[in-house]
Amino acid sequence: MTSDIQLRMAQAGDAPALLEIFTPYVLQTAVAFNYEPPTLEEFGATMADRLRRYPYLVAQLGGKLIGYAYASPFKQRAAYDWAVETSIYVKQGQTGTGCGRRLYEALERILKAQHILSMYACIAYTDQPDDHLTNNSPEFHAHMGYELTAKFPKCGYKFNKWYDMIWMHKEIGPHTDTPLPVIPVTELDVNSLL
Repeated sequence: MTSDIQLRMAQAGDAPALLEIFTPYVLQTAVAFNYEPPTLEEFGATMADRLRRYPYLVAQLGGKLIGYAYASPFKQRAAYDWAVETSIYVKQGQTGTGCGRRLYEALERILKAQHILSMYACIAYTDQPDDHLTNNSPEFHAHMGYELTAKFPKCGYKFNKWYDMIWMHKEIGPHTDTPLPVIPVTELDVNSLL
């Protein structure tokens, strides 16, 4: 099924379908610490902001969007330019299709081409998996080569339970004394990297 999945950069018109993928993570899980999903306008504005500098990828199967992954600034200060935060959401019922792996591998190729050196992921975590949170995300990230960086105990409260947050990271380039400047994604031929 992986070979049937097609990847491309997100477009503004994808926002409703991507918000539909994200909303169950907010309303039914502790994967996202939001209590309410963003409005379509808020979601679209965030997409547009990310697309100015970073990859925001969507996965299609049979013409329908089944997942997305994107990079965000790790922090807004200049010294952090070579680090990004990554996020990924796969439509419920589409896990195990290879969608997540395809999205993250393509995201990493593009980020390397941009001269990004470090990828970080902020992930909800629990010592006791429940109906609202498994540890599939940390396991997926570990499988993709991420390592545990930090754990913040009981920092998120949702569904009448305290959840931890962990940060995981993956180094994708050498940290030299003179790193190459980061290239905005808009200046790359992204299609050649998908």
